Amino acid sequence: MSIKLTLLKTGEQLISDMKELVAEGKDEPHAYLLENPHTVNIIEKQFVTEEEIKTGADYGINVSLLPWIILSEDKDMIIPIDSVLTVVEPLESVTQLYLDKLEAIEHMEDEEDD
Repeated sequence: MSIKLTLLKTGEQLISDMKELVAEGKDEPHAYLLENPHTVNIIEKQFVTEEEIKTGADYGINVSLLPWIILSEDKDMIIPIDSVLTVVEPLESVTQLYLDKLEAIEHMEDEEDD
């Protein structure tokens, strides 16, 4: 699994298992295959106490993940290289959040099948 954080030219941040797609006879990739892409939304944390504000607990942000194209049943999506601004390694905590969410979704789907 190659979990990557992708910044699109639209400004959207996606986290997914990413693979490069290379056309036959070519050396360079022409698109990316994103498996289970989710948008990464950053929400400013609301501090409850003055102590939290002073210590800067949790850097003052919360991260939420939502399926990228929420009305689609597709799990794999292809995006052209020219739609991508950059691809980076996500923070370990964000990767774990993503993996935990995928596991929870899989568990819910298994329960529905039973």
